[in-house]
This record gives sequence, C-alpha cells and structure tokens, in this order.
Amino acid sequence: MDYTFKTLEFEGPLDLLLHLIKEANINIFEIKISEITDQYLAYINKMTELDLNVDSEYLVMAADLIEMKSKELLPRNEEEEEEEDPKEELINRLIEYQKYKEITEEFRKLEEERSNLYTKLPSVLEEYKDNNLKVNEDLTLDDIIKAFARLKEKKILEKPLNTVVTKKEYSVNKRNTEILKKLKKNKKINFEDLFEIYTKDYVVVTFLSILDLARKGNIMIKQDRNLGSITLLAKDV
Repeated sequence: MDYTFKTLEFEGPLDLLLHLIKEANINIFEIKISEITDQYLAYINKMTELDLNVDSEYLVMAADLIEMKSKELLPRNEEEEEEEDPKEELINRLIEYQKYKEITEEFRKLEEERSNLYTKLPSVLEEYKDNNLKVNEDLTLDDIIKAFARLKEKKILEKPLNTVVTKKEYSVNKRNTEILKKLKKNKKINFEDLFEIYTKDYVVVTFLSILDLARKGNIMIKQDRNLGSITLLAKDV
C-alpha cells in the first residue's frame, strides 16, 4: 500500500491499527493478519525513513504482528490449536479499544458543551433588602403578598361570565397620586378597597404603587391580627 504520508498522531499501536483498518475500509472481524501486518510495518518503516521518533510500544506491536503472521503461515499441531487464537485476541483488543475511543469522544463533546455553561456561587440577597418599607412590627412583605393572593382568588370568583375589556394605560406614579388623594380624604383605606377595577394592568400597578408608597414612607401598612385585614394609613395618622 502506498502512503501519501502525513504527520499523524496516534495514541498507541492499537490506534494506528484502527486507522489502517479504516483506511482499508474493512471490518475488524474480517482483517487478515498478513495484510494488516504488512500495512503496519510499511507505516512504521515510513516513519523511520522520515526520522520520526517511533515509541517502543509500536515496535512491540510490530514484533507481535510478525509473530502472528509467521504462525499463520506454519501448520499448527493439536496442542497449538487448543491455545487461544492470537488473531481473535487482537480483534478483541481492537474492539475494546474502539469502544474506549467512542466513549472518550462522547466525553470530549460533553466537556465542550460544559465549557459553554457558567455557574456562580449563591448571592447574598441581604444587599437587596429594603429597610425603608414602612410596616408595623408584626407585618411583613410576605403578609402583603398573601393578602394580594387572597384578593386575586376573591376577584376571580366575583368575575362575571361575560366581560368587555377596554385598554387603558396605567402608571405607578399616577396610581401613587390617586392613592394619596384617597388617603388624604379618608385617612385610612382597606387594602382590598384599592382594587376597584380588576384587570391585570390595574391590579399589578396598584400593588406596585402600594409597595412604592410604603418604601418612600408616604403611607403606613398595618394588620391588626395574623391573616386579618390590612389597612393603609396616611403618614400623619
């Protein structure tokens, strides 16, 4: 076999043998020791002619192949026939090594995919805590969110079967002004009474406005007892 020789790097003699088998386009189970030996030796000799360093493990494999080839050419007696066939042993080694290469290639792909992922340590969320939220000592933001969830369930049950939805823009600043006007007039308002209109935009903006006003200290939020009604009060009350 003639070679257009390229500087190829193999991970060992079995890797070189698999390369030669692939180049010859033959099945591993159908290899002929005499042919694969000649191809292997031709490759090793070519490397030597080009003054390329040949590791000792390649030379050991060359010696083994030559021994296998010579045994194939000689008649075998009964005792030798009972011994393990060196060709079968070589085929098993090649199959095992091929599986190893396939798994290694799969691991390499997984490693490349993993290199595109980035992780970070858990953040300390205390830095995002807003200590300016004006509520009484027994009331937390979680309580307000639970009250909002109960309001949502209640409004869904009260929702009529047929509704006509009209589009209207709402802003937190505008809703802040509306809530402050009501508090200026009534001094205190029940949390649920602020949700006169039950549309997604209106409810979300109203809820954000309540939190924004509490954060700025414009209103106080109180709850008389656990799971009781929540009341919004003007700052001067």
